Amino acid sequence: MNKQIDQQAADNIRALAVAMVEKANSGHPGGPMGGADFMHILYSEFFNYDPTDMTWPFRDRFFMDAGHLSTLMYAQYYLLGNYKKEDIANFRQWGS
Repeated sequence: MNKQIDQQAADNIRALAVAMVEKANSGHPGGPMGGADFMHILYSEFFNYDPTDMTWPFRDRFFMDAGHLSTLMYAQYYLLGNYKKEDIANFRQWGS
């Protein structure tokens, strides 16, 4: 565990989530900012998954009633390579 890398990873999640809320002019970034640390630690230290094969039957799955934390999930999936930059840019945009 490298504390500096963990901090930078969580900060990247925070920045992405805040940018999505700001662009959408909808929502509140408080939840994603607070949850970025646990999301990073879950994926970096506990989960067994392969981001290149999301159909791998033995992967761990994470379900969360996102609500106010939906930007946290979008940011994480983007960083895992499941969403494209355009998907993130269109968060809560009409017709997306």
